[in-house]
Amino acid sequence: MNASTPVLKVSDLAVHLGSVVVLAGIDFELPAGAITGLIGPNGSGKTTLIRALLGLVAPVRGQIRVAGIDLSRDPLAARAQLGYAPDPAVLPGDLSGRQVLEVTAAARGLAAVPDDVLALAGRLGAARWLDAALGSCSLGTRQKFAILMALLGRPPVLVLDEVMNGLDPISAHELKAELRARCREEGVAVLLTTHGLEIAPTLLDHAVLLAEGRIRHRWGPADFAAWRHGDPAAFERAVVAALRADP
Repeated sequence: MNASTPVLKVSDLAVHLGSVVVLAGIDFELPAGAITGLIGPNGSGKTTLIRALLGLVAPVRGQIRVAGIDLSRDPLAARAQLGYAPDPAVLPGDLSGRQVLEVTAAARGLAAVPDDVLALAGRLGAARWLDAALGSCSLGTRQKFAILMALLGRPPVLVLDEVMNGLDPISAHELKAELRARCREEGVAVLLTTHGLEIAPTLLDHAVLLAEGRIRHRWGPADFAAWRHGDPAAFERAVVAALRADP
């Protein structure tokens, strides 16, 4: 897929929870071959937006297209194009890491866990825990299996919510390298939520700032290139300035 083609497109998305407007008129795209950061303070609507992308929350208006498929019209086909890392705390503690990967593989129509996922488990330092019950594993180890679940089957869109939390430096380095490789070689589009603004200039190509259910600001490749080769802390200052500015 061409790098300029949006692999995921959100148009005029609005979500209400009862009488509360959680998201109002959200428009953004995930271009192929790029990592887009979803940034915002607590309560900004990030979790609701992710749930809407996964088809877990019904919008009151708007459209979500995943790899060209309208989520509302064909939710199963649209969700099949998405890789999502679940909250590691909710992974079934009585299953092993290998078993949750096998269940994920079966759900994606695969006969077995692909070799590339097992190899990545080794690079992330999770291979030794493949046959241990997840309930006996640390939060960081469970996070690694959640990440492997998202990457399994090589979906064209990855939605990763705070996946750097709990990762050791080697695992974080390997994950960044894997995401970069998939973007470069396969045109994968990544949506990454993070509160760790210090990693953004070295990893992101685009960023969207969400505040009070609306997109407050956007940054693109030129911004991140300047910060990478200049002052990496400038991104954090830019986010704070955008949040303090009048909406």
